[in-house]
Amino acid sequence: MALNCGIIGLSNTGKTTIFNCMSNTKAESSTYAFSATKSNIGICNVPDPRLYEIDKFIDSDKVVPATVEIVDVPGLAKGANKGEGVGNKFLADLQQMDALIHVIRCFDDENLAHIEGSVDPLRDLEIVDFELQVRDLGLVERKIARLEKLIKSGDKKAKKGIEALNKFKYHLENFGNARDIDATEVEKEYTSDLLLLTAKPVIYVCNVDDSSAVEGNDYSNKVKAHLAGQNAEVIVIAGKLEEEIAELEDVGDRMEFLTDAGLGEPGVDRLVRAAYDHLNLQSFFTAGKMEVKAWTIKKGMKAPEASGTIHSDLERGFIRAEVMKYKDFIELGSEQAIKDKGRFHVEGKNYIVEDGDIMHIRFNV
Repeated sequence: MALNCGIIGLSNTGKTTIFNCMSNTKAESSTYAFSATKSNIGICNVPDPRLYEIDKFIDSDKVVPATVEIVDVPGLAKGANKGEGVGNKFLADLQQMDALIHVIRCFDDENLAHIEGSVDPLRDLEIVDFELQVRDLGLVERKIARLEKLIKSGDKKAKKGIEALNKFKYHLENFGNARDIDATEVEKEYTSDLLLLTAKPVIYVCNVDDSSAVEGNDYSNKVKAHLAGQNAEVIVIAGKLEEEIAELEDVGDRMEFLTDAGLGEPGVDRLVRAAYDHLNLQSFFTAGKMEVKAWTIKKGMKAPEASGTIHSDLERGFIRAEVMKYKDFIELGSEQAIKDKGRFHVEGKNYIVEDGDIMHIRFNV
């Protein structure tokens, strides 16, 4: 399964800069608000050093990390739901996303005007939240109207649907996000087809100046304090600095640059890992002479369904999974050594795949 993340935020917050840090395709950033006419789409690799540790023992032809698709939507503005700025026409691009990355401006720059006239991250956060809430509210109200018509035709389930949707309607009208509503799984099912934007997991990125890359600043501290207790992931990234690092082709040069900046790893690596954690995802590996590859699955997924991420035929004709644990492989260095130690596992259809499992799927179709 592919992970998809949408990048949102007001104009001139550094969204495209963050996109360029993450993506293997680069987009042109601008100091002019609302200059973008389309969403930028890119792919970034999921950082996982375990792949390369496995490959030390196999020496495969290539190493293939898991990937994340990123969509950078043109900057929003207050009143986007009424057509201000670029309007909300690009928000539909976000509805298919698994998670949102909300970039908040936490830096001063007299050469980059703020569309609201001043830097105020909490105000900006509330503006974006409001625009998404208004869009979601419209979707909920339209579905309620459709169900009301079904009630008149004698549909008994429609009444329960309206009751559930009214709970969401009230919550959104009171400036709440759908992800925070106290609703049962049955009630949430009535909104599943709406792909509500405020129901999606969100990771907040405080885009700071270079000098605040390590410790953050007053702006980012305000964001963290505001979101404390909301089970929200807040990551501080010096976007401009990391964009410069990402442009370096040599890995050694990148690490030297990071060290000089006081950083142990790129902030975007932390960002991708946070997305994995928020979406309850993990990786398993396949390893052979042709390639060592990571595959993304949901935690708790059983072996047949996990094998389906490789190819649907493997799930359909699943017989068994031959499993080596990552730690065992690194410790012992080969499949034969693992077998000799009695640590080689043959698992059936009910096996729940664990993070870092190295698997070979046996199947017949």
